Amino acid sequence: MPAAAAVPPTSRLRVVHGEEELLRSRAVSAVRSAVLDRHPDAELHELAAQGLPVGQLADVLAPSLFGGHRLVVVVGVHEAAGALADALTAYAKDPDPDITLVLVHGGGKRNEALVKAFTTAGAAVDECPKISSAGDRMAFVRNEVRTFGGRITADAVSALVEAVGNDLRALSAAAGQLVSDFGGSIDADAVARFHRGQAEVTGFTVAERVLVGDRQGSLETLRWALQRGVAHVLIADAIADGVRTAARVSSLSSTNPGELARTLKMPPWKVKKAQSQSRGWSIDGLQQAMRVTAELNADVKGAAASADYALERAVRRIVAIRAETGRGRVAGR
Repeated sequence: MPAAAAVPPTSRLRVVHGEEELLRSRAVSAVRSAVLDRHPDAELHELAAQGLPVGQLADVLAPSLFGGHRLVVVVGVHEAAGALADALTAYAKDPDPDITLVLVHGGGKRNEALVKAFTTAGAAVDECPKISSAGDRMAFVRNEVRTFGGRITADAVSALVEAVGNDLRALSAAAGQLVSDFGGSIDADAVARFHRGQAEVTGFTVAERVLVGDRQGSLETLRWALQRGVAHVLIADAIADGVRTAARVSSLSSTNPGELARTLKMPPWKVKKAQSQSRGWSIDGLQQAMRVTAELNADVKGAAASADYALERAVRRIVAIRAETGRGRVAGR
């Protein structure tokens, strides 16, 4: 299948094809950014192909009475039913110039004819093949480090791939953090020190970053905790405990750790940590955060389709609440 790097990202038809989820996500993000740069008021639609009614697709692709550009991303077209694949194939023969339509195909033989129909119609193609060999993963790491503005030695690349494993998101996150932590110059010793620190990530480490409003740090430690196998429930409980303790400390007028420890029946060290973490929070913000943690508790126990996503969404929401309602400057990197 031909790649089409020379075709502009805003081509009316585009196919993102391949097994590597991170690369697919980045390709779609690049198209979205390019479309919004050219059409800041564009409507954005993302549809899952599996189970998608043909009528719903037709509504989204129908000519608009009000003008304006639309970006329509249909995800998982390898799982599209025959009728939907036929409708997309028919559309490719006469695409609307005011619509950028992106098909995301996870690779394999299913609905390969649909991908071929789009490429025959002139669609741009972003190939996202599975990165399966150690050499390809090391090349990926080197490129990520360069993208973040750093340099990495050959032995450090090998050490990082060996330490982190095959997950590209984890490798990318590690590359970015290493560049940030070690001034852009990374050797094997830096990787060893970094990996030792990340191996100690727990639910309470995530909670600490969330409570101080460190959005990037919260998400990084969350992903590392999940990568290391920390249970979803334990992370959710740690975040809830941190928010609840900060709220209890903030609700009392005293600032004396010993007095608070006696009143709240907590060890003094926990009171001091809660006092530190509650700085920058308002009572209203902590109450909102407690409601988020209550929802999260249900989500990680089965209410949500993806416990990983539920945790990340809750982290983002709590950090945003602190920024919107807090009494002080939000920490961040």
